[in-house]
Amino acid sequence: MYKQKRYSNFSRKRNYNTRRAGFSSFDPRSVIRRAKEAPVLDVREIKNSFSDFNLNIRLYKNIEARGFNIPTPIQDKAIPQILNGRDVVGVANTGTGKTAAFLIPLINKISLNRNSRVLIVTPTRELAAQIDKEIQSFSYGLGIYSALCIGGVSIKGQINRLWERPNFVVGTPGRLLDLEKQRKIEFSVFSSIVLDEVDRMLDMGFIYDINYVISKLPRIRQSLFFSATIDEKVKNIMQKFIVNPVMISVKVSDTRANVHQDVVETKGRNKSDILCEILDKKEVLKALIFTRTKKGADALSKILSNTGFKATVLHGDKTQKQRQRSLDMFGQGRINILIATDVVSRGIDVNDITHVINYDLPENYDAYIHRIGRTGRVDKKGVALTIIG
Repeated sequence: MYKQKRYSNFSRKRNYNTRRAGFSSFDPRSVIRRAKEAPVLDVREIKNSFSDFNLNIRLYKNIEARGFNIPTPIQDKAIPQILNGRDVVGVANTGTGKTAAFLIPLINKISLNRNSRVLIVTPTRELAAQIDKEIQSFSYGLGIYSALCIGGVSIKGQINRLWERPNFVVGTPGRLLDLEKQRKIEFSVFSSIVLDEVDRMLDMGFIYDINYVISKLPRIRQSLFFSATIDEKVKNIMQKFIVNPVMISVKVSDTRANVHQDVVETKGRNKSDILCEILDKKEVLKALIFTRTKKGADALSKILSNTGFKATVLHGDKTQKQRQRSLDMFGQGRINILIATDVVSRGIDVNDITHVINYDLPENYDAYIHRIGRTGRVDKKGVALTIIG
């Protein structure tokens, strides 16, 4: 009760209401109703174990060390095809293990041919950094190296890393093109290419950049294409990028059964009071809170700080060093509350997020789906709450 009085008194002074002129938002209640009726993918459909893939023994041990017992559906279907050298189009929900679905066979490919090089293009810095960490984890002890090429940090260190001819280059379109213009990278040297979260890249206006990168790729290559949705814009890119691909879709519905979705109606109460009550619950072990604006994220951080909660903030006005520090603190459990804008709705992979809380309504349906996809990752359970007033 003591904490409740503290945050009630404070929050009455300032109520950050995002319902202002020109604000578009998405009410998720219809999605929540449909999610309760959605079919569940039967894990008995999985045909392989990781030992069936005939992987490098060191790679196989690294997979075991990560606690991967059986492949997820996208891994089960994609890994054999990628190992066989096929172009692959993968459509899967976020949090279903698609990063490992393309990294495991590509690392195995490099272990067999050290001259192979892989380019991975992602929409956000956070997603690129996450993939780079996954490469390091899965390739431990194999002598396989990577370069992370993203904006917001010094380009000099990335140039030095590229000079060493790393096996993997992971980057965002803008920084990759900067490096190419400086003649520090040549897209034609990569024998395998991955475009990840293509729909998000198009939403962020990277269509010209993607088309340019594609135009510079070698004619003979292995191309992997992953997207949460396949609309007409995505199809146009896909047709330029891949040849006779294997189409793999394990998307049963946009939301997964292991994410419990609900709404919390304010009924005239202050949103920050309700948020603090939610965060006080013992089952909320690690919470990711989404706001619509950077200013709103900073303001909410101050409210939580003044009411005794420790939180870190991540949004586009932060430097890359600050953004990575916030992610590291959150991912390592040093801080159990992260307040963020949609810049991280596809950019982080923290398996133990117990709750995603939409403090502000998402802009649209896709934003909602990707926000709540940060919890209930792979085989974990999660809760997604949306505060509606």
